[in-house]
Amino acid sequence: MSKSDSLVITCKAVVCWGMGEPVKVEEIQVEPPKSCEARIKTLYASVCHTDILLTNGFPIPAFPRVLGHEGVGVIESVGEEVTDLKEGDLVIPTFLGECQDCENCLSGKTNLCLKYPVPFSGLMPDGTSRMTARGQMLYHSFSCSTWSEYLVVDANYILKLDPSVNLHHASFLSCGFSTGFGAAWKEVGVEKGSSVAVLGLGAVGLGAIEGARMQGAAKIIGIDKNETKRTKGEAFGMTDFINPERDVHKSISKLVKELTGGMGVDYCFECTGVAPLVNEALQATKMGKGQTIVIGEGNHATVEINFLSLVFGGNLKGSIFGGLRAKTDLPIIIDKCKNKEIQLDELLTHEVRLEDIDKAFEQLKQPDCVKVLIKLCD
Repeated sequence: MSKSDSLVITCKAVVCWGMGEPVKVEEIQVEPPKSCEARIKTLYASVCHTDILLTNGFPIPAFPRVLGHEGVGVIESVGEEVTDLKEGDLVIPTFLGECQDCENCLSGKTNLCLKYPVPFSGLMPDGTSRMTARGQMLYHSFSCSTWSEYLVVDANYILKLDPSVNLHHASFLSCGFSTGFGAAWKEVGVEKGSSVAVLGLGAVGLGAIEGARMQGAAKIIGIDKNETKRTKGEAFGMTDFINPERDVHKSISKLVKELTGGMGVDYCFECTGVAPLVNEALQATKMGKGQTIVIGEGNHATVEINFLSLVFGGNLKGSIFGGLRAKTDLPIIIDKCKNKEIQLDELLTHEVRLEDIDKAFEQLKQPDCVKVLIKLCD
């Protein structure tokens, strides 16, 4: 189907009906796309820590909500004003837009587009939803809801893919791994020969390690209480590993400084979203010139920071999607994966069908879990 031939589709999706409630696989109705939109048939999706936060009301308590913001699919139909996408195109829905014309896009200092901002409301740009269930409106997850067999996305939040790309990997690149990689590459531009510490070796942290390695960092310290993450970190370029539970009498920042001659690192990436670790990351960097980049998300509204660390030149910076611009930068990472410059096989640890989504949440608790792939296609 294409253009005005589209009709309402009934399909399966994962819905969270209220804050903290268990998710359920439901039959939902997905409307046809409006003029500037496209409807996508999801092929693969993946699970990100942010999806769990969404069930707890992050960034706003908008329920009921169809979950999922990482995924890859194929265009099923498009609105009449969409000219650069067509039925059958392979695409990634993104939660960041890029108009390439607003003050922010032209500045080169941020990836937060003013014309196409992050849709925190869970609604389309016109303030409505394209999904319902039991006669009730459903909120999207940011710009999309990839844990659904079909979804509607504004065309400005869609990236067209080369058909030869690995679809499993494409799913991983729409958020987590790319966020970490971009933080090292675009957000701060890690220099050759520099030292780096990464707190939390999930997909985001492993992306930061890979980004630091490709930038030429000489020392890359991975930090995780899960000992099994040592092997994963080494696969992406980690040179040293700290398990803070092996020496509970020392702070993480002290352990990092012991590995760096007492100086600390040039760059520290906080990828866990655990509030106290932001301060540990800040204190693990070099006085006056070290940079701390906060990538991990959590439900906390405030974080306690050591004031002296800031007074003495500490640099603390937040980052969304690793500073990557959706249309300009993400294709470069996709090409690196396609050309085998980045190996993502180490990320995939579990695979489930959409109807077995409960298993995905259980698998996330397993020590060896990095990325859970949700297969929606046959």
